[in-house]
Amino acid sequence: MSDACCAPGSASAARPDRAVVPAHAAPVSAPAAPEAAHPTPVPTRTVARREAARGMVLVPAGPFTMGGDDPDAFPADGEGPVREVTLSAYRIDPKAVTNAQFAAFVKATGYVTDAERFGWSYVFYAFVRGEAVRRVLDAHVPEAPWWLAVEGASWRAPEGPGSDVSRRANHPVVHVSWNDAVAYATWAGKRLPTEAEWEKAARGGLERKRFPWGDEFMPRGQHRCNTWQGTFPRHNTGADGYLGTAPVTAYRPNGYGLYNTSGNVWEWCADWFSPDWHATASEATRRDPVGPDHGVGRVMRGGSYLCHESYCNRYRVSARTMSTPDSTTGHVGFRCAIDEPESPRG
Repeated sequence: MSDACCAPGSASAARPDRAVVPAHAAPVSAPAAPEAAHPTPVPTRTVARREAARGMVLVPAGPFTMGGDDPDAFPADGEGPVREVTLSAYRIDPKAVTNAQFAAFVKATGYVTDAERFGWSYVFYAFVRGEAVRRVLDAHVPEAPWWLAVEGASWRAPEGPGSDVSRRANHPVVHVSWNDAVAYATWAGKRLPTEAEWEKAARGGLERKRFPWGDEFMPRGQHRCNTWQGTFPRHNTGADGYLGTAPVTAYRPNGYGLYNTSGNVWEWCADWFSPDWHATASEATRRDPVGPDHGVGRVMRGGSYLCHESYCNRYRVSARTMSTPDSTTGHVGFRCAIDEPESPRG
């Protein structure tokens, strides 16, 4: 198994109501427990497809090369094999869902996120200050001790009590679980992208490249994404302009017009995670794949502002990880997708 990739997995022993599942520890044969309905139902609303798809990027139908086998790949994560996958046309958000967008959803529905229901979430230790210091729970994450379980941390208060998002309206919403992401997407008339859809869109039309812009991490010495700069986890120089999240339109977009598909925040995908399901060269894994039908964790892609080449080099386009559907941290968000009716899926 590879390192825990800057992520604590799911909740620690600080609360018994969320299971401890370290990142990358999902055995493909383990079925997930049935997911209970969220106690805060999402009111249904009729959203015309034209309205829902406004501003989304069309990704054309056709094949692309998925996966990676470069020297930095993590074999245990199942980045390979490199394979040709064919997708129907679809649309995807050019940027991650923002705090402002999520706030509109909450205002319209009264939705309560998993972090708010459980009463705590994981915050990177360097961001825990002031009142939040007194709200750190007695939790321990052996694989990632830099994560602190902070009572009161949520999308509204990303660093715990005393923090807010009033000046981060255009930053990606964080402390959202997979369950929360699905609830938002459903309300918006959209869905989460499949892992294959996410990767094709993230590549922006490039083939077999390490990053959305090519193979060189800093072309002409320019920062192209928000990752850790310095010595992880002790010192972040902020040389790329940010210590935490960056605005969702920071840096240049890729060839399809998508922003921040490397770094900034991990993004939830629809699929259950498996390290080897996709290794089978079957129709299910090569044409509009939706992943295995069970698992322990859901796929996350893209890396975050905490990723660094010395430890979690997972801001490459082929990199992947997972966490349980109720997991919440300060570096995980999402973007949405929608079917393109002219080229139906399947």
